[in-house]
Amino acid sequence: MSATQRAQVPEGPVAAPPSERQGRAVRFLEAYALVILLGVVIVFFSLYSKTSDTFPTVGNFQAVVGNQAVVAIVALAALIPIACNEWDLSVGATAGVSSIYVASAMSNGTPVLVAILLGLGIGLVVGLFNAIVVTRIGVNGIIATLGTATLLAGVTQAKTGGVAIVANIPQSVVSFGSGNWLGIPKAGWLLIVVTLGVYYMLNHTPFGRYLYAVGANLDAARLVGLRSNRLIGLSFVAAGVLAGGAGALQVARAGGADPRVGEQFTLPALAAAFLSAAAIQPGRYNVWGTIVAIFFLAALNAGLNLAGSQDYVTNFVNGAALIIGVGLAAYLGRKRKGA
Repeated sequence: MSATQRAQVPEGPVAAPPSERQGRAVRFLEAYALVILLGVVIVFFSLYSKTSDTFPTVGNFQAVVGNQAVVAIVALAALIPIACNEWDLSVGATAGVSSIYVASAMSNGTPVLVAILLGLGIGLVVGLFNAIVVTRIGVNGIIATLGTATLLAGVTQAKTGGVAIVANIPQSVVSFGSGNWLGIPKAGWLLIVVTLGVYYMLNHTPFGRYLYAVGANLDAARLVGLRSNRLIGLSFVAAGVLAGGAGALQVARAGGADPRVGEQFTLPALAAAFLSAAAIQPGRYNVWGTIVAIFFLAALNAGLNLAGSQDYVTNFVNGAALIIGVGLAAYLGRKRKGA
């Protein structure tokens, strides 16, 4: 090897240019900022004098995981239409009306499995209704599902008269909802199964990839032959079924059904689904980002409640999270397209 050739051979590993290292750092922060914030919230409330005795406990962990399992499943339901750039504002109401009919059926002696199937069937019917209104009649998805949510609120009121259903719920159902396995609530294990299923569907099946393609560019998706209306309709159906299942799980968690519970699910579920675009896969609505967002909001709200904050603070947190989530999703989406 000549002296010139030896001079051209670099000695040792070549350091990345500063601009490249900075770019990697920025991408890392974009992907994991919410995870880091979750860690900060946990550490803060674990050390804060007003919550240090109650927040970092096994009981609080189990309560947060168990309580958020239903909300997380509703958020995953909302995520599916969002992946194709559609909003389903009826997922919370669907879960609520499902819980009412499931609890009512169980209290009247209907077998547990049949009652659960009833909840899933209600979700299927609501999803089909939304799909037809949006894809066949051509009503905007936000308006259509907001109307559906209002209709379902009327159905719930007519069914219950505003009174909770808590009588004669089978003990096996209540035991599942309140029980733990290996230190984790059984509802949390069910959430893991549902999360893995939705992740596989969105990321490892043609259906999921087509949904993302429709969401990224509807016209381009149609030009390559994707049946966009059918895909959008199926996304509403899947969301409805998942929300109906969440309603059945809520009966197990609460030992009954509260006619007001549906409206309590909608805002945190949508906030988490939109915040997912700012976590794990920036600029892309994704499953793991949704789960991180759910538990970030849950940890923050649990800490504030244990610290003695007023109930309305939760509304401030969830409302701000929804605004921030939508804003970040729009910003990161534009940045990704321009990259």
